[in-house]
Amino acid sequence: MQQYWQTALSFEEYMDVAQRRVTETPSTDDYFQYYELGLHRMERTMKTFKLDEELLENLKAKNFKGKILIISEPWCGDASATVPAVALFFEAAGVEVRVFLRDSDTTLIDQFLTNGTQSIPKILVLDEFLDVKDTWGPRPQYGNELLAKFKADEKSYPREEFYNDLQVYYAKNRGQDAINEILKLV
Repeated sequence: MQQYWQTALSFEEYMDVAQRRVTETPSTDDYFQYYELGLHRMERTMKTFKLDEELLENLKAKNFKGKILIISEPWCGDASATVPAVALFFEAAGVEVRVFLRDSDTTLIDQFLTNGTQSIPKILVLDEFLDVKDTWGPRPQYGNELLAKFKADEKSYPREEFYNDLQVYYAKNRGQDAINEILKLV
């Protein structure tokens, strides 16, 4: 875990990567639209994020001495909605946060698969020795419920409706459910 932590990016560096992917990727690239949309969503999340003092006090009461390692990629819709809020919250609490780019080395995400997939974001709650205490991700419980509804009957709940409902939820929730769920693991 030490090696992954050392090669991970600060949240600011992660945002720089997201910006460079938009400015340096040709618009004809298959991923360009996802880079652009991901950056837009992250910037919106950062702009609308409000620090919840009660949640900060909750974290302080837990006397958490660890760190947060986020496995993510800027093109991911779930990540673009939750990673900025999680990073901003924990950084405001004085907790060191780093972001490991999943696609740079999949050996880390392969240790934390979700139903056999490399789903992101994956939040690793680390103790002070960088041992994994718990994991969270790739989306809050409500997002998982929407996904389960979509997978149960794609004809009555089409992909476009699922994606729209998920993004509306993320925009309104502003990362609060993710933070609350991660706080239970700390």
